[in-house]
Amino acid sequence: MELIIRNVTNQPIYDQIYSQIKDQIIAGQLKPGEALPSIRALAKDLKISVITTKRAYDELEAQGLIDTVPGRGCFVAEGNLDLIREQQLRELEGHLSAAAALARSCGLSRAELTEMLNVLLEEE
Repeated sequence: MELIIRNVTNQPIYDQIYSQIKDQIIAGQLKPGEALPSIRALAKDLKISVITTKRAYDELEAQGLIDTVPGRGCFVAEGNLDLIREQQLRELEGHLSAAAALARSCGLSRAELTEMLNVLLEEE
């Protein structure tokens, strides 16, 4: 599992960890039942506080993305990832709807908006 912590962003470190692990679970890079690094090991690898790592894991567990088994560690939950993906798709539709409305108000054509989206997708 690869995590990148950026100190130049306003996003809290625990949230960066939470978001990256969540994205890896949803993308299928982390499989259901797969063990995550221990809280202490991850904190040591990232050179951050154990409290920060614990908070990220607590957020993941609260969202149903991971399960904590006392004495064994944390594992990717067997839960329904389709539901989580569906929530993300609804959020994406909201953002795209707002972008389309803004494009219309700016007089942007469908082709120009599509081109803009293609450029943004290529940047990654």
